[in-house]
Amino acid sequence: MIASNASTGKGSSHFGGTGQGQARVDPLAALRVPDDPPWDVYLTGTVFLDIIFTGLGSAPVRGTESWARGMGSSPGGVANMATALARLGLRTSLAAAFGDDHYGEYCWDTLEQGEGIDLSPSRRVPGWHSPVTVSMAYEGERTMVSHGHEPPPEEPAPNCPPRARAAVASLEPGKRAPWIAQAAGKGTRIFADVGWDETGAWDLAGLADLEHCEAFLPNAEEAMRYTGASCPREAAHALTEHVPLAVVTLGAEGAYAVDRRTGEAAEVPAIEVEALDPTGAGDVFVAGFVTGTLAGWPLADRLAFAGLTAALSVQEFGGSLSAPGWSEIGAWWRKVQSVDSQDPAALRRYAFLADMIPEETAPGWPLRRAVPTIGFGRSA
Repeated sequence: MIASNASTGKGSSHFGGTGQGQARVDPLAALRVPDDPPWDVYLTGTVFLDIIFTGLGSAPVRGTESWARGMGSSPGGVANMATALARLGLRTSLAAAFGDDHYGEYCWDTLEQGEGIDLSPSRRVPGWHSPVTVSMAYEGERTMVSHGHEPPPEEPAPNCPPRARAAVASLEPGKRAPWIAQAAGKGTRIFADVGWDETGAWDLAGLADLEHCEAFLPNAEEAMRYTGASCPREAAHALTEHVPLAVVTLGAEGAYAVDRRTGEAAEVPAIEVEALDPTGAGDVFVAGFVTGTLAGWPLADRLAFAGLTAALSVQEFGGSLSAPGWSEIGAWWRKVQSVDSQDPAALRRYAFLADMIPEETAPGWPLRRAVPTIGFGRSA
């Protein structure tokens, strides 16, 4: 296992996002042809404004006041996934509703101007305030409180989603999202995750859109509950009866995946890091796996890359703006190679990165990060 506490800019508030100086790496460059879909990945969902408190000694206690040592603000919700994909070099299109308040304006500008995400399927909704989540990180865990009104009556996703190589969907028990079948019918490869089943049914038949998916990426607890398996690896194999590719995240143990089409299975351990804020790490993992899959990498390399990007993300404040880009991945790779005590076998696990990462960090690095407040006046 590679041990790395090599932060790549922890705590920085420098504004140098993907569209502002970040090293450009196109992981799909060798695969692109003139009649490609216009987008690599399409997403739809709700964008939140995330306010993150870190450095709490313990969970807040009723009737007391707690002070956090750190705080950040950033776009959240589906913005976590969209930003992670864009920072890895994928052409990303997002359909979402944005309020016309300052929070909505901040989120829109951050995603479109700062990250280069296509928001042409998105819309601004007059009089609708942006949903907000407050996340409190302590002891490697997080507690969240969210607020928002019912979404606008119009569905933010268009009836016919744009052509894309892939789409990421969050499945809901007992509900179908029509856009998933529409996208799959156009040849879009669907990667799906799932949240906690509040109904307690844990019935795979209730995930109706799973039939349209190429890959399903639950965590270990979700996988075992849905399959009735006694261990996560057994659950992954059971899931391949319903979806071609099953990826089960194992927390501190890493991740395990099975591809029914090839019969291949792979497991990669986690990277040891000092976690500042776990918000959005699961989304970053999925983004890394989607990137490797679209690029045609071996299954083990995809798992390793997904785990690495997630590990780098937890060393930063926030969800979306904690996602690493290629400059940070390159900085990590150079750093771990310089540690004399590193296990050579562990280093070889990530040797596939050598031909992709930028040789030098780009001007404007590190990436744009979550900052404590929004709306500082701009000097002339």
